[in-house]
Amino acid sequence: MNHKPYNNLNNSKKEQIVTMFDRIAQTYDQLNGLITFGMDKTWRKRVAKMIAANNPETILDAATGTGALAIDLTKQSSAKVIGIDISEQMLAIGKEKINHLELGGIITMQLGDAEALSFESNTFDAISIGFGVRNFDNLNQGLSELYRVLKPGGQLVILETSVPKYSPFKQGYYLYSHWIIPILGKIFSRDKLAYEYLSDSASVFPYGERFNGILKENKFIDIVDHPQMLGIVTIYAAFK
Repeated sequence: MNHKPYNNLNNSKKEQIVTMFDRIAQTYDQLNGLITFGMDKTWRKRVAKMIAANNPETILDAATGTGALAIDLTKQSSAKVIGIDISEQMLAIGKEKINHLELGGIITMQLGDAEALSFESNTFDAISIGFGVRNFDNLNQGLSELYRVLKPGGQLVILETSVPKYSPFKQGYYLYSHWIIPILGKIFSRDKLAYEYLSDSASVFPYGERFNGILKENKFIDIVDHPQMLGIVTIYAAFK
């Protein structure tokens, strides 16, 4: 996962990811909805329902961003939710949304790095992460940390980009993700490089059976994947 948003800079991928999300935070939710034709809401709801089915009391929403998935989790479950992210600007928007919805007693937003979690081992009943794992500087380190803080028998649910397998949808997805999305990013967020990175990183990130194998290497069990919309994103579920 060595792709970086700004290849003209010499700092680390993690530092660039922070810079990128701080820059695009104000328009992130609107652009996410536009780019996915509103399907991001449906995918998050499915993740929330999968987690709620196991009746967790504590949930970690890693790479929470503006808190969209954390908020959806509260609609399906009575669990306490902690959302962490490395971007202060994304968290600031998330906190505004949570205060507006009067969810401050249920959701806690914290600055934190999913690859170096501050929580004790075996803390959470469930962990969610939406469109975050491909931004890890070290994928195995991040997954290892998620495994560590998950309670035995706890569930991990990941929503992440993938690539359609079949023509002509595969070719159409390539054109849309590599040409249209960066243009929309430039128009609405004024950061074309950020959305070029998000598209490029999606195209090279391991998905399906390859990602299932990586989860297995990191000790997760009972792994299943659920492709959405012919495979443009996939929901992965696994247990400790």
